[in-house]
Amino acid sequence: MKSLTKQHNNYLKQLCLLFALTTLGNNQLLAAETPPSPVSVERVKVIESQPTATVLGTIYSRNQVPLTAGVTGKLEWVAEPGTYLKQGDLVAQIELLPLQLRQAEQIAQLKRAKINLTYLERELQRQKELRKKNSASQYQLDQTQSQFELAQSDLEIAELQLKQINDQLARATIRSPFDGVVTERLRRAGYDVSRSDVLVQLLDTENLEVRLFVPVKYLAFTKPGSEVTLSSRSEGGEKLSLAATASTIIPAADPRSQTFEMRVNVPEAGKKLWAAGQLIKVSLPIASSRSALTVHRDALILRRDGTYVVKIDEQNKAHRLKVKVGKGNGDWVMVEGQLKQGDQVATRGAERLREGQTVVVQSSGA
Repeated sequence: MKSLTKQHNNYLKQLCLLFALTTLGNNQLLAAETPPSPVSVERVKVIESQPTATVLGTIYSRNQVPLTAGVTGKLEWVAEPGTYLKQGDLVAQIELLPLQLRQAEQIAQLKRAKINLTYLERELQRQKELRKKNSASQYQLDQTQSQFELAQSDLEIAELQLKQINDQLARATIRSPFDGVVTERLRRAGYDVSRSDVLVQLLDTENLEVRLFVPVKYLAFTKPGSEVTLSSRSEGGEKLSLAATASTIIPAADPRSQTFEMRVNVPEAGKKLWAAGQLIKVSLPIASSRSALTVHRDALILRRDGTYVVKIDEQNKAHRLKVKVGKGNGDWVMVEGQLKQGDQVATRGAERLREGQTVVVQSSGA
């Protein structure tokens, strides 16, 4: 029985050895017959990068004002909410008739003051001539002189009162001080209003700015003119991003939140993407710039245990290297690993390459 078992074990060992030799021969034959794989490559680049932080901000209009009546009177017309207005367009109209009647009355008062002044001027001249001939007393001359000067003052007062009425007539027609849209109407036609009553809220949709509160620890790296990036997501999930410039830094920290205020002008293209009141992400510098290695995004191979790139050496051999991925800038991504500037990494055809496999470079971004 023991002899049969021993023979059986020897037979199994010989069979395994034969299988191993056969497999090794097949692999060597397959490796010899496998042609070099074609790949596309890009060279590793060194760029100057600056670490950034993302802070949430709010878009405001630089011109958002409540328009008041300006004069006391009855409202005849007010623009509807949502009405787009050019600078100088009519926003509201106050009834003009009471002011026009006052204007006509004041014009008559002014005419009367001129007539009285002309009469007293002639009388004063006559009194002076009589005084030279001792035909009039000094008292009469002084009295006429005083009346003439009072008439001059009355005329000036009447002219000023007419200017005030004309100003009120001009204010009774409320016009837009800038291009904008009526966002709210607080009074309707038919209301009696006083000069301080707010009629509408007017919003400038062309001059927008982002206001955000930044941690005070980043104050040293921000200044007016600093480059920032504004971004948001569209309804379809597409990222909308624009470069902008910090316009104002208010270097006063809030004691509780330990933040300071920054304001960023929205670029012309952003006026079609965003609206006042909208939340938006702002990426701003938080440290000094530094050099960093970057590879093309297509070179990254994502696996469960990490991210890899395939380096192609001078003998066109493939070597898979694990890297740590940093921030991206367009098609290029910062990486850390066993790479140096000028190394070639595969961007097409790298997923199935084996360690040490020979490749043929079809195209290069060098």
